[in-house]
Amino acid sequence: MLTKQVFKNENGTVGELYLACSDLNVSYEQITTIYKKRWAVEEYHKSIKSNTGFAKSPTKKPETQMNHFVLSIVAYIKLEWLKQRTGKNHFAMKTQLYLAAQQAAYKELKILSTPKAA
Repeated sequence: MLTKQVFKNENGTVGELYLACSDLNVSYEQITTIYKKRWAVEEYHKSIKSNTGFAKSPTKKPETQMNHFVLSIVAYIKLEWLKQRTGKNHFAMKTQLYLAAQQAAYKELKILSTPKAA
């Protein structure tokens, strides 16, 4: 079964989404419900890999790798909590933190490069 969803993006453009299902006995509503659940899992995997360093464990020992993985999941939970409070997605918060860090570093660099009066 093939379904088509038409939706409006935040920028006003129109998008189309085609969903395919091999089970011919399911309805359109069932397909979209399953897709929404699966998409939430995909968003979780993308965010935990991109925003918490889950896949970039620098460790070699199983115990330290496990610590890294658990703390990555804790970081994801904190990002979800912040998402609820701020209304921003994980990538927007990461970008905001990165820009603030860059601005602070630039400000400190300007202070360090200013000659001191004798």
